[in-house]
Amino acid sequence: MSEIRRVSLSTGVTLNVAVAGEPAAPPVILLHGFPESHRTWWGVAPLLQDRFRLFMPDQRGFAGSDKPQGVEAYRTDRIVADLFALADAMDIDRFALVGHDWGGAAAWAAAIKGDPRIERLVIINSPHPVIFQKSLIEDAGQRAASQYMNAFRAAGFEQAVAAMSFDTFFDKTYGGHVDLALIPEAEKRRYIAEWSQPGALTAMLNWYRASQLVVPPPDAVVPIPGWVLGAFPKVTVPTLVVWGMRDPALLPIQLDGLDRLVDDLTIVRLPEVGHFAPWEAPEAVAAALAPFLGGNGTATAPA
Repeated sequence: MSEIRRVSLSTGVTLNVAVAGEPAAPPVILLHGFPESHRTWWGVAPLLQDRFRLFMPDQRGFAGSDKPQGVEAYRTDRIVADLFALADAMDIDRFALVGHDWGGAAAWAAAIKGDPRIERLVIINSPHPVIFQKSLIEDAGQRAASQYMNAFRAAGFEQAVAAMSFDTFFDKTYGGHVDLALIPEAEKRRYIAEWSQPGALTAMLNWYRASQLVVPPPDAVVPIPGWVLGAFPKVTVPTLVVWGMRDPALLPIQLDGLDRLVDDLTIVRLPEVGHFAPWEAPEAVAAALAPFLGGNGTATAPA
């Protein structure tokens, strides 16, 4: 799919980075989510690399990249700092940014920061933090769907995974989202080998543990955090949101009100696709991304 580089960042970590496409093509940085790696894009990248220069890191804590110890190492500001440090290390001035799942959370945070180096933003099944936090408190369906986050945050969850086996954890993680038959056995083995590295699972789970999101128990009554109620910076760059509408973890309510938080918003809904859209429907994802990343400002779902 691509060339793999080890890239040392000014933030103190070294990332494993897949690079594809012609060096002179417009740069795009693509960020994966949990519990994945740059391999998230294995079906999408070949459909884009003839037009764009793609940079696909394993984010800190994942796969071939460094795995700093401690929850604090996975705060949002550290993740966003890695993104811009990667751009600096690869000598990228301005770029388009694509994120899925936790990679989308990092991409939202970077765009909200307003750094002018980001020219365009693409989000794939990853909620805006304001809408997500409000829905975790106000919407019973989303709150119920997100209880797994509390399980991931719990002390000792790593031991629970070891007891069930990584094979079972793989099937539980992906089986509720995609047809497991779509995942080649070699890909499954690759992921399990990465998760089995010393400290790897703890590092991945620390993304959840470092998050400020409040996920109340199903019947709890809790106030909405103050950071949600106050003035919140708008995203000002052109933004494309691609959403697999059959995502059982992140419900379609995450699209409600986005137009009030993003100045220039395009939404492409994929009706028959779930959470792991880049795996399940790479052609549909690439068809939505290509014209938008190319700068014409439009994107459509394929017929």
